[in-house]
Amino acid sequence: MLILGLAALMFLPFLLYNRGIFIYYGDYNAQQIPFYQLAHDAVRSGNIGWNWYTDLGANFIGSYSFYLLGSPFFWLTLPFPNSWLPYMMAPLLILKISLAGWACYLYISRFVKPRMAMIAGILYAFSGFSLYNIFFNHFHEAMIWFPLMLLGLEQYMTEGRRGLFAVSVFLSALSNYYFFIGQALFLMIYWIIRALSGEWEHRLRRFFGIWLEALLGTACAAVLLLPSFLAVVQNSRVDQPLEGWGILLYSTPQRLYDILHSFFFPPDLPARAFFLPDSNNKWASMTAWIPVFGCTGVLAYFQSRRHTDWLRRMLTVLLLFALIPGLNALFQMFNQMYYARWYYMMVLLLILATVKCFDDEETLVEWKRPLGWSIGITVLFSLFVALVPKSWAPDETTGKVTLGLVKEPAYVWVYAGITLFCLVLTALLVREHRHDRVNFATRCTAVCAAVSVMFGVCYLTMGKAISNYPDDYVIDKLIRNEDYVLEKDAFFRTDMHYGMDNQGMYWKLPCIQTFHSIVPGSVMDLYKSIGVERSVGSRPDSETYALRNLLSVRYLFDYAPGTNDVQLYNKDEKDFFVTDGQTAMPGWVHHSYQNGFNIYENELFIPMGFTYDGYVLRSEYEDLSEYARLMVMLKALVLEDEDAANSSLPHLDVHEMWFDEESYRKDCADRSAGAAHTFTVDNNGFTAVITTDQAQPVFFSVPYESGWTATVNGKPADILQVNVGFMAVECPAGTDVTIRFTYRTPGLKYGAFISIGALLLLVVYLLCNLRHNRRLRPQPPVTDPALPPAVDDEAPAEASPGVESDTDFDLYKLYQPPKENDQ
Repeated sequence: MLILGLAALMFLPFLLYNRGIFIYYGDYNAQQIPFYQLAHDAVRSGNIGWNWYTDLGANFIGSYSFYLLGSPFFWLTLPFPNSWLPYMMAPLLILKISLAGWACYLYISRFVKPRMAMIAGILYAFSGFSLYNIFFNHFHEAMIWFPLMLLGLEQYMTEGRRGLFAVSVFLSALSNYYFFIGQALFLMIYWIIRALSGEWEHRLRRFFGIWLEALLGTACAAVLLLPSFLAVVQNSRVDQPLEGWGILLYSTPQRLYDILHSFFFPPDLPARAFFLPDSNNKWASMTAWIPVFGCTGVLAYFQSRRHTDWLRRMLTVLLLFALIPGLNALFQMFNQMYYARWYYMMVLLLILATVKCFDDEETLVEWKRPLGWSIGITVLFSLFVALVPKSWAPDETTGKVTLGLVKEPAYVWVYAGITLFCLVLTALLVREHRHDRVNFATRCTAVCAAVSVMFGVCYLTMGKAISNYPDDYVIDKLIRNEDYVLEKDAFFRTDMHYGMDNQGMYWKLPCIQTFHSIVPGSVMDLYKSIGVERSVGSRPDSETYALRNLLSVRYLFDYAPGTNDVQLYNKDEKDFFVTDGQTAMPGWVHHSYQNGFNIYENELFIPMGFTYDGYVLRSEYEDLSEYARLMVMLKALVLEDEDAANSSLPHLDVHEMWFDEESYRKDCADRSAGAAHTFTVDNNGFTAVITTDQAQPVFFSVPYESGWTATVNGKPADILQVNVGFMAVECPAGTDVTIRFTYRTPGLKYGAFISIGALLLLVVYLLCNLRHNRRLRPQPPVTDPALPPAVDDEAPAEASPGVESDTDFDLYKLYQPPKENDQ
């Protein structure tokens, strides 16, 4: 309850300021809120197949299982109206942060007394990793399940208690497959080091039993794991392994120093690195900072323990994993993209080392040297970054040498001040621990709680201050948006200019400007072929204007606050309007001014589902320039070379084609003339009705995926992959020919069968082990009923501690060690 109250207190000022809605910046505003609303609406309406509001369309389960679909916290929102979701984001975060602290408490209470475990829970819940990843929101689930996985592993290997490990593996695998992969590696390292430490009994039955629980828990999550795997393997970012010297050396020299910085200083803001901006860690979640203590307690632990200590060994191995790129990459399947999103697991053990320094009454910990190292590193690092000039050459404007390696030295001094203040508090707490151990836990809890909340408020305030879009923009124009007056007689896509990422999701409008990491591989293939970078977002600029017509884009929203005069509105040379009042893309005219946006309509709009007069080969397409490739897809259907022999269309010579604006307008008119009468989408796919005077393929700008099947007038039809990443189907001549495309999520059926079977086995397994686990629970000793049980408040902590007084609530009594004669 304490951590729950602290988390609520941290968010309270922001909820009061925005009348119940927590607005942050970056990914939180652009992804977390709209993703929750989109997925909430999709699940409640049964639209869990193909989602039309994600990029050009996407496999809903494959695209959202990474973000939220398997999270129990998302499922808690389903009983509530969709309009409540923005108001529920902060309460969900508060709940997740508090549960992370509770899970930490349960695990660490095996090694220290309950009051010290409570301090550990506060430090974990408000660690640098936890605060940093409010930006991402869906990372906190991993922070909850991981301590429970360690607890289940400890219970099984130490006491023979069964079940918790399997359940926690299931919940983790279901919540987020990315973090689950890293957790699996970490657990193997942990198991090896703990087994070699001599503290676990080496029983072959327990070894195989823990693997059985791991496999059973993983299989229970197959309903999401299998579809997710089939979706993710299409992503070009997956096929980018580390190679060469990159396995041993980081490509940016600053990264090693940033790793060191992450242990001693509070975290930089995501996407806004203050200390080492060239380390290329903007979204890496690289922070291992512990409130108040930083790395001081860890240094003290290393100094006071022998090299045979299992925790010291474990932390040494984890430090090597952090410093060596190839080892760090193992936590994400050896991918070359740098992330440190496994640090929360290391932070948990760093906190354990810190609190054990205060809890162990038998080992005298010397704090002077660790404090000296922490203060020295903090001061030297800050002075170097803030005072050393980037260049000794005088500035051309001022004629003076500019001091500092950062653009904003003020942030460096603020962070240095916070760090030094925390180290002073650490020194005072160390002194308190030596002189008054009876009240130390209470006072340390108060200090950690106060620092955690105050720094959390400051950190979130700094994040809000650097947002490109103020709170009013997100709330008034996106969350509480107007229903725009648009002609909605047929399906269309939209485009955004000078707006926040994923605005279309907020408005429930299909949009080609999308910030989403997991989309069909065919979408990435398309953008790569036309020279548009597609990493985590689709953001084609106005130079690719022909793409809008190919994708049936009808409206463009251009943010223009304070004016509806399209002639005067011109922010810079990249404005949608050039200085003479002509649009940057031909064929677009001003439609209206609504809710602070100039809305433009595409006069050359081509409805979904249209035909061509001929085709060109994919090999011929590849020989063209990127500009010509876009233009040629409005003239001819691009067929894969192996499909050309069976085409009903004639072959067109690309060398006889013109790619000027006049021919572009004519091509758009020709394609529009041969478009479908109707195009409607639903939960399972789409239906088009078209009239053709000859047999020919009908093209749909819907990403090609293996889950699609098609019928024409009720008869099965083969789907062609055309125009690099889209679909077409051969259509006979006739009036009102009905084309039906149906989508079934690949892997969902078999994944569901595996999950159902595994869940049944898990239930049977848990029921069978209830009696076994009860037998492991020790019986209370027989004592004189007239006498109260003796309690030794000052008893040193063992691997399975008791409570400090008979009035304390002992969560650990569920996890008592077995009697010596139990198996």
